[in-house]
Order: sequence, then C-alpha cells, then structure tokens
Amino acid sequence: MRRTLTLVAVAVIAIATTIFNTAPAFAHGYVNSPPSRQANCAQGKVSNCGDIIYEPQSVEGPKGLRSCHANVGRFAQLSDESKPWPVASVGKTVTFNWTFTARHATLNYEYYIGNTRVAVFNGNGQQPPATVSHTVNLSGYSGRQKVLAIWNISDTANAFYSCIDVRIS
Repeated sequence: MRRTLTLVAVAVIAIATTIFNTAPAFAHGYVNSPPSRQANCAQGKVSNCGDIIYEPQSVEGPKGLRSCHANVGRFAQLSDESKPWPVASVGKTVTFNWTFTARHATLNYEYYIGNTRVAVFNGNGQQPPATVSHTVNLSGYSGRQKVLAIWNISDTANAFYSCIDVRIS
C-alpha cells in the first residue's frame, strides 16, 4: 500500500512539474470580426471543434507557419476544410478586428490569401490596446477565400494565427 501511494505521489509531482514549469504564453489574441474559425467555434456556430471553443485566443505557434491551427494538434480542427465554416460576406476592403486577452509587444500583423501576403501592419514593438483593427484591401480577389491573419510577437519566436472565411463581392 505504501509503495502504491509513493508511486501515485511521484506521478502527480511529475505531471505537476511538467505543467507548471512549462513557460506559458504571455500574449493571446484572435480575430473576432469578421468571425475567425476559432470565433465561430467558440460561439457554437460549428460543431466538433474541440478545445478551441474554450480558448479561441490560444492558437499560438512558431512564426512563419501558414496553417489555421499553428501546427498545434489539439486545434487541428481549425485546418479541416471539410467542416462547414461560416462565410462572412465582405466587400473589396475588410476591417479585421483583433481581440486580445493578454497583450504583448508586437512585431507586426500579416494577412495572407493562399501564399500571398496581401497586407502587413507594423506593431512598432509596442503592446497593443485590448482591441486592434486593420483595414485590408482585397481588391485583387473575389468569391470565397480564406484569409490567414497572423499576429507576430516582437520578443518571442511565436505568433498567433486566425483563419477567416470570407466571400468577397
């Protein structure tokens, strides 16, 4: 019995050490308007989204990725193109609104359609306010498109990722 309790205690300490010694992200954010995929999941507009419904602001991964889920396995649903993602109807210019639940110094914000960067906004190494808006010209595109919005943090190797499904008229 004593041996079993010791093993359980060691296991609990090992797990707690792993969880609490992992460096947490100091910045969190996502595009909430037009609704990103994680915003749609958090609002219950898409089913079977997994953990993202509880933390839409947490899609964090290394800078330079081009995936909706930042290569984080537990958020892989965000890159599932077979899901019925709601599509926001927009014009040739779109204002993307970011919401930050924790703010961190910003290198820049990038917007992509496919592999083409359609806009970049300098963050000047400054901490953003609670919300930030960018108006992006999408005049070279029409129809249904997936916009990848990236918030690059200035003093870490990480970025936050949001995909937004739009129909450009």
